[in-house]
Amino acid sequence: MKVNARLQARILLSALLSFSAAVTAGDKVELFNFVRPIDAVQVTTKDAALPSRIAEPTASGEVLRRVTFNPAEQPSLRLTPQSGSWDWSKQAVLSLRLQNAMDWALTLDVQIDSADGKSLKSRIALPAGPAQTLLVPLQASSPRDQGMRAGVPMPWNHNGQRLLVADTVLGELDPARVIAVTLSLPKPKAAQSILISHFAVSSGAERAAAYQGIVDGYGQFTRGDWPGKVKNDQQLQQAALQEQKQLPAWLAERAPQDQYGGWLGGQHFDATGFFRTEKRDGRWFLVTPEGNPFYSLGVNAVTAEQSATYVEGRETMFTALPKEGEALAKHSGSADSRSDTGANKGRAFAKGRWFDFYAANLERSYGSADPARWLSHSQDRLQAWGFNTLGNWSDPAFLKDARLPYSIPLVIHGDYATISTGVDWWGGMPDPFDPRFAMATERAVAIASRDHRDNPWLLGYFADNELAWAGAADDPHGRYALAYATLRLTTDVPAKRAFLKQLRDKYRNHNGLSRAWGIQLAAWELMEDPGFQAPLPSAEFPAIEKDMQAFLRLYASTYFKTIADSLEWHAPNHLLLGGRFASSIPEAVEACAEFCDLLSFNFYTREPQQGYDFAALRALDKPLLVSEFHFGSRDRGPFWGGVAEVYKEEERGPAYAHFLAKALEEPQIVGVHWFQYLDQPATGRLLDGENGHLGLVGITDRPWDGFVKAVRKANQGVVKALLKPEVAAAPAPATP
Repeated sequence: MKVNARLQARILLSALLSFSAAVTAGDKVELFNFVRPIDAVQVTTKDAALPSRIAEPTASGEVLRRVTFNPAEQPSLRLTPQSGSWDWSKQAVLSLRLQNAMDWALTLDVQIDSADGKSLKSRIALPAGPAQTLLVPLQASSPRDQGMRAGVPMPWNHNGQRLLVADTVLGELDPARVIAVTLSLPKPKAAQSILISHFAVSSGAERAAAYQGIVDGYGQFTRGDWPGKVKNDQQLQQAALQEQKQLPAWLAERAPQDQYGGWLGGQHFDATGFFRTEKRDGRWFLVTPEGNPFYSLGVNAVTAEQSATYVEGRETMFTALPKEGEALAKHSGSADSRSDTGANKGRAFAKGRWFDFYAANLERSYGSADPARWLSHSQDRLQAWGFNTLGNWSDPAFLKDARLPYSIPLVIHGDYATISTGVDWWGGMPDPFDPRFAMATERAVAIASRDHRDNPWLLGYFADNELAWAGAADDPHGRYALAYATLRLTTDVPAKRAFLKQLRDKYRNHNGLSRAWGIQLAAWELMEDPGFQAPLPSAEFPAIEKDMQAFLRLYASTYFKTIADSLEWHAPNHLLLGGRFASSIPEAVEACAEFCDLLSFNFYTREPQQGYDFAALRALDKPLLVSEFHFGSRDRGPFWGGVAEVYKEEERGPAYAHFLAKALEEPQIVGVHWFQYLDQPATGRLLDGENGHLGLVGITDRPWDGFVKAVRKANQGVVKALLKPEVAAAPAPATP
């Protein structure tokens, strides 16, 4: 269609005037407007299109242009300068006015490229709903810059604008020579559309405001609301009184059980005075010291000592912090949590003054944060909710008033060598061939068991926690990361000497190894050099993979045997509960099964069966404890939904019940432990900035009522699932 030349010139002049006005307005520099396009920017598409030349009005009256992304690997819309590059060196964020045109959330990838080949990348969850301004920082950034694991929920209304700040941006950029901005959708299965108008850059003042005033005086997120959100102290006190009336009734409704939580009225086992395991009729059982079947329903981190959050340097995040001399100011202190672990790497605000909102809320609710009252009340809660075990990381003070069986973590520290597999969330792998590791293990076990050697309430000991055995299982560099990393080290590291000895015993010399691995190794001594790169496994040279596996078996066996031998000496009456695997390799799991009494896994999946190959586990015929699992959401204050996230609070209870039901289907599983008792602070715990809504109880010390009721109902069903129906129904007196 042709346009009258005079009319075309008038339209172009109007657009140019509009563009000029936008450029000079405030600190925002508008580069392009899809509704009134001019030739300042080139727009190209790949497997995408702007289906209409006419913009369309939204329900709010705003006018935007539709972009449709077709089914393809990565359909995209690319914006580039007409010539040269953009100089954004004086700007801080890229700004895009967008609206999701679908009724569901979309995943939008944004990539910004500079002339030197560098790029920034960010993946955005673009919610359905009205238009919003997307702000993408022009430098690498993450919530760790704010001292926390997950950033403040988006979008967010600021001064009448709906803003969506990209909280994670990866890569590098030369902001003085930007050559392209690309928007894309990853692998859409059907055509998906967004609406778009302004493309600009700005100083990012709105981004800075995103973290101001986000936590109220009770430690709650200020920009959200939910049932039971605390508005005043009287609300806390009234809720505490109501709970004190409810708990005794729930405690009275428990199934008959012995003092350790073992069920009465069912089959009986030999009593040994300590917890043990036994397999009967094809199912593994934990057995209480009195000889009754016990399914460990535990809660991790039952402690009031992990609820503080750093406030120094972040004071503007909090709307109300007690001033020095005020009563609640006593719940503050100073610490330094900086470390080189993956959990803390790159985290800001990891030291300085902290405040404990949970402790302050205990004082508001009960008149003080009395530790003795808290210990007793917490055990009342857990037993009333159907739990029978204090899981890992729980307060050691519980042991002075044992009402629930407990476990102890063997945290082994020392100056022994460590090996990095590249996924060292809690640090490098201990080198079990280092004599200093055996000494550190002996010391850790001796200290941990010193006051518990004859305590019948002790379920057992965990062998450390979530060691970095491997990376991604489908990547040889991940699957055999420990072996490859060992060979890259110097011979000062005992593990490398052990690996080389194993290879030399098998191949005798460099010629034998060269033939088996398909490499040209001129001399055996070349393997001793730091940085040695072993070849990847291949079908042509199967010995490579077999040798990697042989070393990993030796490594894992040496590790678990060292711990088992020490525990057998210091604590012969108690169970070794396995290695709390998060990442694992078959060799480590098999060694754990050989030397430990139980296997233990931290499963952050919808079902236990999705966390590992249970066919392989059944072949090992070893009892298994799920030492961690949880389901979190982002609609009750803390910003992180955990490792296993559900969409909303109301889904957490059904997710818990489903996980427990699937666990009961596995005759190997002898218990499941929820992580954790309390929600984490919205602005991050001291240890590593984790800030998840994972708890049975909120930062205000108020239980999440709907979730707790669902958990209690699921827990109450375990006795019926494990004991024969006619036996489970038989009356039996409860032990006081």
